[in-house]
Amino acid sequence: MLFNSYGFIFLFLPVVLLGFYQLARIHHAYAGAWLTISSLFFYGYWNSAYIGLLLGSIFCNYAFGMWIAKAGVQQSAARKKQVLVFALAANLLLLGYFKYANFFLSNVNSLTGSSLSLSEIILPLGISFFTFTQIAFLVDTYQGKVKEYNFVHYVLFVTYFPHLIAGPVLHHKDMMPQFARNSTYRINWEHVATGLLLFTLGLCKKVLWADSIAPFATAVFDGAQHGMVTGTLPTTYEAWAGALAYTLQIYFDFSGYTDMALGIALMFNIHLPINFNSPYRSTSIIEFWRRWHITLSAFLRDYLYIPLGGNRHGKLRRYAI
Repeated sequence: MLFNSYGFIFLFLPVVLLGFYQLARIHHAYAGAWLTISSLFFYGYWNSAYIGLLLGSIFCNYAFGMWIAKAGVQQSAARKKQVLVFALAANLLLLGYFKYANFFLSNVNSLTGSSLSLSEIILPLGISFFTFTQIAFLVDTYQGKVKEYNFVHYVLFVTYFPHLIAGPVLHHKDMMPQFARNSTYRINWEHVATGLLLFTLGLCKKVLWADSIAPFATAVFDGAQHGMVTGTLPTTYEAWAGALAYTLQIYFDFSGYTDMALGIALMFNIHLPINFNSPYRSTSIIEFWRRWHITLSAFLRDYLYIPLGGNRHGKLRRYAI
């Protein structure tokens, strides 16, 4: 289910929003459970077979997190670190299998002339986002930054449908307090109005701009691919026009989805982190990545680049990272 689909706009979102605030009048736990179930339905609507994978990832990572938290008190620091390393490796292996297994085998087959193969692997929707989100949870738990371990809130934190398709990457310490606030479960018409405005702006970017530009960009790239065989390649003007069209398409597509995600979350009184900030105004590649996918860049910086040494061990180590 996509944010710009009729089913989402006219059925799913209104029903979930209404149900959330109605159930919140009875008990906040019911509203949280409703939002969790709705998020799982949203995910399973694309392919119900991967709900098991998502829930398995959630249960395992929650168990790892609890194990790490308890190990900090009852067991040695070395044991705590071992559990963290094992949990991170399990997450990365799962992600690597679905994203890169077939790519790796195809390269091996090309180099060796072998015919190794796996059954067709369909990439689960949002696997990078829910994996990175939970890796951040595990590391934050190891560092003592996690203060709440409510399981329903944790499941909601991972599956929260506004972020599940295209991000942002969420942090446990930022999101869990919001799910625990009483004000989250009372309708705020100012938040609803602002959320609708953000959602509408994002929808216009996605439908009126990105989707309108996409056919032209696709035609040019398909023509170039076909021209490699027939010898009829696009002209210089067509090639530049196609590249510009694709540049605008991906810009408005991601910007639109980001705005829609922020708007939807705000209707539920949840503030998601800013994830897109006019990246084409950047004056350097570094600044570009700080503006394009802000939470992913921050995740890679805080949980990969800095822990591996950053720029503290010379240029060779820095460039290797």
